[in-house]
Amino acid sequence: MKNIITVAIAAILKVFTASAAPLSKAPTYLAASNHTSSTMLSCDDDSSTALSCPDLRAESETSGDSDIERSESPTSALAPSFDPEGGYKSPSVLDECQSGRRRPEQTTDVAARRKLEHNFWGLAIWLELEEFDNDITRAVEDFSSRHASPLIPKPHTTAIYGMTHLSVDEARKRFGMVRERIDQWPTLRPCGVQFLENYIAWSELTFATDDRHEAALDELYDIFFGPEGRDTRKRPWDPHNSIAYDNLETNTLSLLDTVTYASRNPSLLGKERRVEAISLWSNEGTLEDWECIDRVRLW
Repeated sequence: MKNIITVAIAAILKVFTASAAPLSKAPTYLAASNHTSSTMLSCDDDSSTALSCPDLRAESETSGDSDIERSESPTSALAPSFDPEGGYKSPSVLDECQSGRRRPEQTTDVAARRKLEHNFWGLAIWLELEEFDNDITRAVEDFSSRHASPLIPKPHTTAIYGMTHLSVDEARKRFGMVRERIDQWPTLRPCGVQFLENYIAWSELTFATDDRHEAALDELYDIFFGPEGRDTRKRPWDPHNSIAYDNLETNTLSLLDTVTYASRNPSLLGKERRVEAISLWSNEGTLEDWECIDRVRLW
């Protein structure tokens, strides 16, 4: 069975590398992750909740850089058939490589999907990324619909998580300084996908970081933690955008599924992304309890 999985992943990676133009000469490879029971397609080491904030999705839909490649991505004998409107069709040989994990029936009823049991905490600062034909938002919906898994309320890249030293009012006041001190966030370059299992199971797009990103994150820590804030954070930053969550006990997500989806939607890993907005969120409680407190648009 391991040999079958290896052959299937290798075939998918050939499709992916042929369909998405490389953004750098850094190699993309399969490696073991530091997280528990996980495998990843990684970066080069050197390199529905009520939203009180204005929703940026409608503005993203008017972007002039639509993802024309979606309807022209190459097909593979190993890859499941995917319809951009209807999601995945009938299972293929890839479904036999999922270590016994069987696909649930696709569901468009959000209320019928599983709830994430994990309790989060504190306030968070999110980066909301540029989308091409709503590709990240569509990925979140496709995975949740296909797996009947919890729906992520808003695609995001977390900059700061778990702030408990500030009240909502204090955090909102400090958030007012973000636009004054951060004019633009450096463009994020995608470099792979990961599937991980720790306190929950999740699939994500990963991005590279460099000195410019680290400096921008230092500014955020200075704002919300004071002058010594930058010295307390983990380095280097690990920028990623989750596209699916599930509970460990009911998980049907996998690395193979994530790689397959990315290979058929090449804009996910084939385009650098600007940070469209920075937002302040309360992550206290379950996924359904998340609440947007404030948002500032960068462009």
